[in-house]
Amino acid sequence: MPQVHWKTNFCYVVRTLTMTSPYFMQSRPVITRSGDQNAASLRSKLTTRRRNQGPGSSVEVKVEPEEARISEQRPSSAPLSTAEARQPQPHLLTCSHVVCFLYVFLCWVRYSKSSLPCAHSGACHPKTETDALPLSSHSRRRKQLKVEYDEDEGVPPVKTEHWEPPDWKKQLGYIREMRSSRDAPVDNMGAEKCYDSDATAHVRRFQVLVSLMLSSQTKDQVTAAAMKRLRAHGCTAESILNTDDEALGKLIYPVGFWRTKVKYLKLTSAILQKEFGGDIPDSVQGLVRLTGVGPKMAHLAMDIAWDQVSGIGVDTHVHRISNRLGWLKKPTTSPEQTRKALEEWLPRELWSEINWLLVGFGQQVCLPVRPLCSVCLNQHSCPSAHKSSPTKRPKAASPCSPDPTSASTVKTEPGQESDVKHERLKKEPLPTPVSPNAPKRKIKTKVKY
Repeated sequence: MPQVHWKTNFCYVVRTLTMTSPYFMQSRPVITRSGDQNAASLRSKLTTRRRNQGPGSSVEVKVEPEEARISEQRPSSAPLSTAEARQPQPHLLTCSHVVCFLYVFLCWVRYSKSSLPCAHSGACHPKTETDALPLSSHSRRRKQLKVEYDEDEGVPPVKTEHWEPPDWKKQLGYIREMRSSRDAPVDNMGAEKCYDSDATAHVRRFQVLVSLMLSSQTKDQVTAAAMKRLRAHGCTAESILNTDDEALGKLIYPVGFWRTKVKYLKLTSAILQKEFGGDIPDSVQGLVRLTGVGPKMAHLAMDIAWDQVSGIGVDTHVHRISNRLGWLKKPTTSPEQTRKALEEWLPRELWSEINWLLVGFGQQVCLPVRPLCSVCLNQHSCPSAHKSSPTKRPKAASPCSPDPTSASTVKTEPGQESDVKHERLKKEPLPTPVSPNAPKRKIKTKVKY
């Protein structure tokens, strides 16, 4: 729909109002006293004008009788003079006036709603996106906007920085090489070797849990001997409940804290017999709920008994070696902190292997006190190497063992032994014998003043 300038519309309306309304016609005699004929001609002109203008026909019909009545009431005896005829009639307001004023008002409303403001020069500016927005009562107040960013479909998400030790793969390979013989105590007497392989599945799982409970603060040799006596007595939840505390203590002695472990075994066996029928829970949450079972035992039980890797079993060996090798982002003070720090970067497929690797490595090479760094393959990459480690002393029967009678040994041929012995006596003078009754000589010291 073409839009017309509002000034043009306004000029057209004013011109029409001036031409049609007798109120503004001052140069022509509009109404005369003898003018029934003139009044009729005026009515015909106004009717023609109103038909051309269109709107307001219902109002015009109501006003026309009033115009005729006013014109008929005027006396027609004497004609008006020219000066009187030229005077405007202020009270003569026809329907055309109302129509014109309504049209002007509509044009003004239309212009106020228009989104095309024009300059005084007549050139129109293009419609902008800001002008098209409706104005509200709160337009001056700044609104809080929620900024959202669209995700690019073709751009992959930015990966966060993944920390890992610099030489951990090389160090792990060396540990595997040093543990290739599998002759550490954990390899022959660990929890994997302490259960009865001929027992039923739920009894085997129960015996794995018992061996893990006894291994806390205890060497593997002592744990294996205690489990052997328990299996001979009957290592099931029912048999432990039927055994009194004194007899059970004799069976597991001398494991560390054996009196406390007797209570733990009784309470745990009662829960397992009542809720699981002598079996053990199949989740870490269910295992740590038992008395005397911690996170390390729970993860190892899930791995050995249920063949499910739920986490890394961290004991004192794994905790110590991980801190020594620098496998943690920052040093830790407890095995549980070490477990969480290792699980952040160590691949999950190594969680089951890392326990027995580091435990055996800690039992043989990386000892708690005086570790044997001189025979460790990681001595050049370990940040803790040779800080508190003496050289490994060879056995007394080995050819490298030193002679207790001499500080150094000289390799000689069979015929040269007497010559070497004679030469040694020349170089080393014999000490002079001192009798026990000889008085002691006082050493005089000179004092300089």
